[in-house]
This record gives sequence, C-alpha cells and structure tokens, in this order.
Amino acid sequence: METPSSPVVLDSLDGWHRSHSCGELTAAHAGQTVCLMGWVQYRRDHGGLIFIDLRDRQGLTQVVFSPELAPQAHQRAHHLRAEYVLAVRGEVRLRPADMHNPNLVTGEVEVYVQELKILATAKTPPFPIEDRVDVTEALRLKYRYLDLRRSSMTQNLLMRHRLTQAARTYLNSHAFVEVETPTLTKSTPEGARDFLVPSRLSPGMFYALPQSPQLFKQLLMCGGLDRYYQIARCFRDEDLRADRQPEFTQIDIEMAFVDEAGVMEMAEGLMAALIREALGKDISLPLPRLTYREAMGRFGSDKPDLRFGLELVDVTSIVQGSSFKLFAEAPLVKAIAVPGGGELSRKEIDDLTEMVKTYGATGLAWIKIRDDGWQSPIAKFLSPAEQDGLTQALQLQPGDIVFFQAASPAVVHAALGALRLRLAERFQLIDESQLALTWVTDFPLLEWDDEDKRWVAMHHPFTAPNDPQALVHNPASATARAYDLVLNGNEVGGGSIRIHDPETQRRMFAALGISPEEAQAKFGFLLEALSFGAPPHGGIAFGLDRLVMLLAGCRSIRDVIAFPKTQKGVCLMTEAPSTVAPRQLRELSLRVRETTPEG
Repeated sequence: METPSSPVVLDSLDGWHRSHSCGELTAAHAGQTVCLMGWVQYRRDHGGLIFIDLRDRQGLTQVVFSPELAPQAHQRAHHLRAEYVLAVRGEVRLRPADMHNPNLVTGEVEVYVQELKILATAKTPPFPIEDRVDVTEALRLKYRYLDLRRSSMTQNLLMRHRLTQAARTYLNSHAFVEVETPTLTKSTPEGARDFLVPSRLSPGMFYALPQSPQLFKQLLMCGGLDRYYQIARCFRDEDLRADRQPEFTQIDIEMAFVDEAGVMEMAEGLMAALIREALGKDISLPLPRLTYREAMGRFGSDKPDLRFGLELVDVTSIVQGSSFKLFAEAPLVKAIAVPGGGELSRKEIDDLTEMVKTYGATGLAWIKIRDDGWQSPIAKFLSPAEQDGLTQALQLQPGDIVFFQAASPAVVHAALGALRLRLAERFQLIDESQLALTWVTDFPLLEWDDEDKRWVAMHHPFTAPNDPQALVHNPASATARAYDLVLNGNEVGGGSIRIHDPETQRRMFAALGISPEEAQAKFGFLLEALSFGAPPHGGIAFGLDRLVMLLAGCRSIRDVIAFPKTQKGVCLMTEAPSTVAPRQLRELSLRVRETTPEG
C-alpha cells in the first residue's frame, strides 16, 4: 500500500468506461454505481473523509473517499493534487439536506468512491483553474490549454459550437449548399494587406491567404449553385484590436436571383435562430432600418448603438448668425443634450475634450443649464433668441448639460459619435440585457483616399451601385447596394448585391483607378465568368467571432477563440511566428534580409 511520501503510481484505464459526465448526476441517480473521469478541482481533507471536486467540461461533482468504505482508495487520495486526472467508481448518494449546493446541477448528490485510478499527475498550474482568476492575459495565452479548462472559457467555446450548428441547421433548411473554397489563392487588391505564401514549385511566385471567399462565392453563383454557405476561415494582415484577429471566421453566404430584401429577410431569420440558440430569446422581425445618411446624422456612426438615446441634433440654422465665431463660420453645428448631466465636473469635461480631439476636433463647447441661467464660457455669445431656439430644439431642462461640435460633417460626426458612447457609459444609460439590432443601408460606394489621391471601395470592388452611371459622371455621389447588420453598436454582418455584368465591373475598376490591363491581370477570371451569363446575386457574411463575443457577454474575441493571437499577432503558446531553417528558405528561393533598427 502506498504511503503519503511514496511516489504516485499511475494507472491505465484497463477497460473502464465513463458512465456519466461530472455535470450530470442528480438525485434521480441516487443508489447507482457510476464511473466518472476528470480533473481534480479542489481537495479537502477533513481528517477522516477526503473530499474531491472532480471536474470535466460538463461540470463538477463532489466525490468522497472514506477509510471505512474503501481504505486503499482513501490512502491513495492523500496524494491527489489540483489538476491530477482521475477515474473513480462509486455509489451516488444524496447529500444531507443542509449540505446541498444550489449553484451546481450535481449539488444534491456526491459519489462515495469504491475504486480509484490515477491517470496522470500534474505540476502546480501557473494560475488557479477557476473563473475568477487575477492573472495577465499574456499568462493565460501562454498556457492556453490550462485556460481552456476554466468553466467560463469552456462555456464560450460550447456556445460557439452551438451557434455554428444552429447556423448550419438554418441554412440547410433553406436550401443552401455548404461548399469549401480554396485557402491558397491569388493576391487581389481588396482592401487589407494579404498574407502571402511562397510557392516552392513556382519559385518567385506567391499564393495569398483569402481575406474572404468573396470572388469564389460569386463564381459559385456563376456556376449555378444558387445558394451557398461556408463557415469560412479568413486572413487579413492588418493592425489588431480587441475585436480583430489576423485569422478569423465568417458565416459566409451567397444567393442568386435575389435583391436586397431577399438577402436581408434570410439574414434576419438566421440571426433570430442564432439568438434563440444562444440566449433563449426571440427578436421582433423585420428589423428596423436606417440609411447610412440617417445613422451618421442621428448617431455619428455607421454602426449605431440603439440601446440609448443621446441623439445628435443639427442646430446649425439656430446659431449660424451667432456672435460666437466658431458657430457662425462652421459648415455644420450639432449638439448632444444629456438630461441630468449637469453634475459633470470641470475635470470630467476637460477629459472629454481631450478625448474628442483624437477624432479631429479642436475642442468641445458645452453649456450647463442651471435654474438661474446658463453656465458656460460661450453662454455670453448666445442671444436670447438663440438660447430659446436651442432650448426648444434640444428640450433642455435645468440640470442638463449640452455639448457642441462645429466643424466639417466628418469631424462633427466622428467626435460626437464617440462622445455619445462615452456619455452613455458615464451615466449608465446602456441596458446590457437589451439586444438592439438594426440594418444600415445605402452606404457611399466609394471614399476618397487622401494618401493615394484616388477613390477606394468603401466595402469591396464588387459591390453594385444604385446608379451605375454615377461611377462615370459623379463618383462622390454614388451609393452602394450594401447593407450592414448592427448589434448593440457592433457590426456583426455585412454584405451587398454584387455587380453581375462585366461592363459595370469594368467601370467600377476604372473609378478605382485600376487600369484595364491591371483589371485583366488581377480579376480576369472573374470578368470572364461574368461574360458567360451571371445571375443577379448578393450575399452577406457574419463575423462569427464577434457575434459569439457579444452574445457571450465577453469584452474580447480572444475569449471566444480557442487559440488566439495577441494584439501583435503572436501566439504566446507556440511562439509563432518564428524563424525557419535556412534550408526551408532555399527551397522557397527566399533569403531573409538583415534590417537595421531604423528599418
């Protein structure tokens, strides 16, 4: 028999089979003999009985080692430590009534162990395997396989699994066909930088990892598939943040013989199915719709959070004759009134002023509405008529505060859109239990790139214009047959009706400054496919990572991806990216150039 100081002897399964998970047993199983397998969460030695909380991905069960019932198993239990892997056989017994744990499914029962197998020992983990763990994200990512054992991480991945299955079930029931598209493809200018893969068989040539399956799904429509979907892996070499990774997953969808209404109706049904699966909630359909112009005008954002008010109000006509020079000369003046916001301190206002400067604003004008008058450095510049006009337009009351931006529309909307969100957080105006969904439609087709001095596609070069003639005569006015689905201020899906005739596609390339020769070199296969009779088609892609993050109530998509990268694109666990052997580089006809600190 082992003693506490003797080494632990590992066992094999020897034909043992798990009869139940550690989150399954209830009072209905009392009296049954069961076999559980899992990890040691906690061990408590009460001087006689030894209690172990045994954990697997389904939950946790308390198992008990009694010296009278199973002396050998009890003796071995002295050696057990956190994260040891066990198999136990024993009898399910009801806990005493005053010892029930209402927080566990298994809280009414415990298993009295008759036999024990120690399947693996474990070093002391670098952090506790529990949900409330106060360690850096870097440490969690370095030991991600341990982090995944925590219940919250397990539940996030299980939700992700359920959502992908629900998406497949919904799309299969609507006659969609799941098709895999290539991972090694051609580098085409679609917006973000491509990840490039050198070809060994074609020295000096490169594949690109797909930023999306965009061109392939359009070719599938040309191929007569009618309805396609894919849970697609996508890659973009761009700067990272909390809701962006270099490799990510889309629920990618395309449909032939449809217009905007057809795609949006299908997408609403899919979103309803996903929310029902994730949260058990039903949403009201059809969803509200805002044009891009409306969204920017009222909320300062093309992905507005509709869970609270604080809408932007255009007061240009009220103050355009003001003796306050900034108001009088600005092309646009808008305001946000915050009911009861007059409690803000001057320091808080100064902090808000610094925040809006990061969006191009030169400052932040404000007025506090007091019972005895208006308090503000600019109040003296506003006439009684202007004050009355602002009071009516903004429905001002004593105790309120109002903020102004006077500048170009782009600056006004960017600054006040960001300020609106900051004020909602400050005054706790956001109901976190609410789901606010809306469509945003009719985006600008193109936007001007000051650096390259040319037009670029706001979505991608294959988005159909509402007016094809505008591509030639007035690109700045062209609007897109595009639509984004927004959830609580986050874009969770985006798509468009595609260009399906080669002449309009050539006009689009020309508007983007892509020469006929470059268009043929980069997109000749698409133009050729369109020339053989392409059906009208359109689609949408949902960002699966971001959607799971929002529905799981997480702050970062790294918490819903099994093995994510850091914000610098590094995997701390595998230490990728890494150097490779010189031989591998020679096989690819590549040589790494030494760089100086200056580049």
